[in-house]
Amino acid sequence: MSDLRYPIGKFSYGSPPTPEQRQELLHHIERAPVQLRQAVNGLSPQQLDTPYRPEGWTVRQVVHHVPDSHLNAYIRFKLALTEDEPTIKPYAEDKWARLTDTAATPVEVSLTLLDSLHDRWVRLLRSLQSEDWKRTFRHPELGLVTLEKNLAIYAWHGRHHVAHITSLRERSGW
Repeated sequence: MSDLRYPIGKFSYGSPPTPEQRQELLHHIERAPVQLRQAVNGLSPQQLDTPYRPEGWTVRQVVHHVPDSHLNAYIRFKLALTEDEPTIKPYAEDKWARLTDTAATPVEVSLTLLDSLHDRWVRLLRSLQSEDWKRTFRHPELGLVTLEKNLAIYAWHGRHHVAHITSLRERSGW
């Protein structure tokens, strides 16, 4: 792996997913909490405070980042489903990762939060009709984003961060 920032490759989106591909993306979102929990299982506090790459976030920061990010995604889905092309607010994820709660909160709190969040999120996603996936929100940096593209982004996002941890574990022999 040449670029430790992207252990599964950079996100790429071609055409809208087929219904079968959408189900696969949903499955990735559904499995993300279990996979993240498995990725950190048995790590010591010192290991949790190890950066996954030079000058990268620590494992602890990654674990807390995933629910931060997925909470934002969940809200974006709900906004797009209830408003016409809402403009969403991005957030400074690097600054969020450095806030005191990230260092002071046990990772189990964020793992539990992710379990509950994904339970709600997957219920919402499974309820969507074909036309709902075409609904959009406006991202100030990314422009107009469809819900089906956002689904693909977050299916990738969970796997991306799990791979940060699992690839570190593999390289470190943990």
